[in-house]
Amino acid sequence: MSIAGKVVLVTGANGGIGAAIARELSMRRASLVLTGRNATQLDALATELRGSCSKVSVAAADLGEPDSARELVERVMKTSGAIEVVVNCAGIQNFGFFSDERPEDTERLFRVNTLAPIALINAVLPHMIERRAGHLVNVGSIFGSIGFPCFASYSASKFALRGFSEALRRELVGSGIAVTYVAPRFTKTALNGSAATRMANALSMHQDEPSDVARAVMTSIDRGGADSYFGWPEKLFVRINSIFPRLVDKSLMKQVAQMRPFTVKPLRATTSEGR
Repeated sequence: MSIAGKVVLVTGANGGIGAAIARELSMRRASLVLTGRNATQLDALATELRGSCSKVSVAAADLGEPDSARELVERVMKTSGAIEVVVNCAGIQNFGFFSDERPEDTERLFRVNTLAPIALINAVLPHMIERRAGHLVNVGSIFGSIGFPCFASYSASKFALRGFSEALRRELVGSGIAVTYVAPRFTKTALNGSAATRMANALSMHQDEPSDVARAVMTSIDRGGADSYFGWPEKLFVRINSIFPRLVDKSLMKQVAQMRPFTVKPLRATTSEGR
């Protein structure tokens, strides 16, 4: 699909992947609405992008708060008149053993990673259905297909987002609305704090730059595809895990001992709400 001139709402735009996606969209002349918790960072990004984009506006919001998604959509509809593409990129992460995780951190993680994108889509969907056009893009994770130790709640939140995306895509058949779920692997962003990054280095995990992920996301949007998994051999592991999960168990369980030294007690959610 051609993105030029379309009103695109990007959540988590103050994060590494979110900001990189916004830059890619600006080069394609989209009319951008950037949202996230940090208004100062959003304003700085908007100033940067206005040189190449026809229009960039900022609508700061904490999507972890009740009713914030609905209020955000109402604000954007009043100022922009439409929301033609949504890129749900806001997210937080808990790294460490689940036994060390506080219930309030688990709850906030699910509010931001799962409930917020679902609520935002619920709010914008009637407008898209009326127009019989739209594109919903949910940024998930490889960990949304492979339950990874020390990322239990994060994996669960992305599993849920993947299942929602799949079901909604089937539900909207013939509506003119596309639903795309994209799953990056480990990416070099603030979401992956220093402890998680040290762990990834120790395990020799492949790590991508946000700009590389953003270009892959744009390719998925252009193609209007259903699911996109980034990185090799990670996308192969996704297929193996779906067919032979017990085989993958053995491989990942061996890594737990290597991960243990990098976990932090007490476990806290990563504060960056943007991938």
